[in-house]
Amino acid sequence: MIPMVIEVVRIGQRVVRDDRVTTHVVLVARAFGANSILMTEVNPEIKDTLKKINDTWGGNFSIKFIENWKPIIKTKKENGFKIVHLTMYGEKINDIQSDLKKEENLLIVVGAEKVPREIYEFADYNVGIGNQPHSEISSLAILLDRIQMGSQFNKEFSGGKRKIIPTKKGKTVVMKETRD
Repeated sequence: MIPMVIEVVRIGQRVVRDDRVTTHVVLVARAFGANSILMTEVNPEIKDTLKKINDTWGGNFSIKFIENWKPIIKTKKENGFKIVHLTMYGEKINDIQSDLKKEENLLIVVGAEKVPREIYEFADYNVGIGNQPHSEISSLAILLDRIQMGSQFNKEFSGGKRKIIPTKKGKTVVMKETRD
């Protein structure tokens, strides 16, 4: 079975207010099995944070800053990606998660401020995680978990300096030897 390719595109960012939220969208995308994230807002600090996370904990999750979301979404769609837009107003995740699991390549759109109406039209799936206001971070985490059924947590992140060993109590972190 060929592994599903999952990419995330973050559209917009409310200035100052969303710096931390956007960082957490990146971290959740990485930890929950996405391959990369594309962002319309250039924030070099997030790129630096991601580099530190990859260096410390392993993996090759990437971030790319883009000027315009529309050509990216069109190109991805032309190349076989299904567009999944996270929105409170979409179809219930419980009703469509089995359809999403069957897809090979997904581009997940995570908005910040009000997303352009066109996103709803471009999307193959407009997905609602619940029907109450909540965080885009939680929406992304729930969606990624549902479509991968927890398998993303079995992924090994290679190349890191540290690795957490799950324990019932306490903290166990293995420090890997690095060669200069």
